[in-house]
Amino acid sequence: NAETVRDLMLRASGLLSDKMYGPSVYPPQPESVMALAFGGGNWKTSQGDDRYRRSLYTFSKRTAPFASFTVFDAPTGEACIARRNRSNTPLQALTLLNDEMFLEMSRALAANVCEQVGDDSTAIATSIFRRLLTRPPRPEELRAVLAYQTAQQNRIEREELSADDLSGRKQTSP
Repeated sequence: NAETVRDLMLRASGLLSDKMYGPSVYPPQPESVMALAFGGGNWKTSQGDDRYRRSLYTFSKRTAPFASFTVFDAPTGEACIARRNRSNTPLQALTLLNDEMFLEMSRALAANVCEQVGDDSTAIATSIFRRLLTRPPRPEELRAVLAYQTAQQNRIEREELSADDLSGRKQTSP
């Protein structure tokens, strides 16, 4: 379910806080979400460990549910449901690739793995694969991941992509 997707990524990235109990938290989400909520509202993103607490603690407002959860079929809270719908849509893939919350977790995962295994592309790909899927990659999967990495590196070298944008480091103009 939606909460599990976020919690698994938090765990794999090494960011998951084990803090329990307490008030609701506000993970990062697009600012525009609360702008459309009935009665307005302000989503002040939590800081410190609260930013990375389990999804169980995420604040929910019926008129503006947490955007990432909605994309992954979480109920809105307007009605009781016995079973969640399940889908697999392009919007879910786009959320994982572009949502700032998932980008932040991806960057932490990459930094953590690179610190542990060094610069070996094969070791990095294998470690990330294992953390996300809990199994080693099959040879054809590893080849596909490494081919994708090479293609993206080539795009960076051709300046089609910005390494600073991908890594979260923005260049400052002189």
